[in-house]
Amino acid sequence: MNKNLDRLKIGEKFFNSRLMLGTGKYKTPIDAISSIETSECEIVTVAVRRLPMDLKNDTTSFLSDLNWQKLWLLPNTAGSQTAEEAIRMAFLGHELACQMGQEDNFFVKLEVISDPRYLLPDPIGTLKAAEFLVKKGFTVLPYINADPMLALHLEDLGCATVMPLGSPIGSGQGLNNLANIQIIIENATIPVIVDAGIGTPSEATQAMELGADGILLNTAVAQSKMPAKMASAMKLGVKAGRLGYLAGRMEKKYYAQASSPTQQISKIV
Repeated sequence: MNKNLDRLKIGEKFFNSRLMLGTGKYKTPIDAISSIETSECEIVTVAVRRLPMDLKNDTTSFLSDLNWQKLWLLPNTAGSQTAEEAIRMAFLGHELACQMGQEDNFFVKLEVISDPRYLLPDPIGTLKAAEFLVKKGFTVLPYINADPMLALHLEDLGCATVMPLGSPIGSGQGLNNLANIQIIIENATIPVIVDAGIGTPSEATQAMELGADGILLNTAVAQSKMPAKMASAMKLGVKAGRLGYLAGRMEKKYYAQASSPTQQISKIV
């Protein structure tokens, strides 16, 4: 299959990779850079609060060593406890994208989280910020609980994707919200990106087999023993899950059915 026929479309942009990586929690800058390169991801998300104001010329962060000709910056509003904070971070994120030569980049991963213990997204604050940012021309990718009705409301507002969590951020618990994620995927006419909680390549594959359009993860790679190898495994897991979804699984049957003929084949004379 020609991968160009199955590209991920977010807003007005197309991407070949359906895996997105975060940039936090890596033990060393080398681990981060090699993982991003090995993963062949095209979207890299960075918390705006962690970015230097002069990102292009910064020498203290590995971000300036990444190839931004091949990567698309996804600023995220992590750390914002209110809609107002998130909106402010979104505008700062666009300014930082402009520094990287991406003047047309109005992407924002919208996070409004007021819960310090479980880091669960605030649905009311997310809706409020999303409505404002969409009207201002941002391509909004909201991070949400696996709430099918909230996902529909955000789609109606004009969000470019919805990003339901598999389980709490950084927990590695996997897909605890499988049934709700399935409903969100079935209802959505915009891409569904499963974000947070995935810990293994098999879990990434499972999400993609359900019909998710992409996977965003960070801790599973950054905190693994060998981050670059895990990034490669996640890349393959996402690809396998996508191909499996497109191929369509066989029908489940209650009884066994032999795969070999049960009747003797006539001898060819």
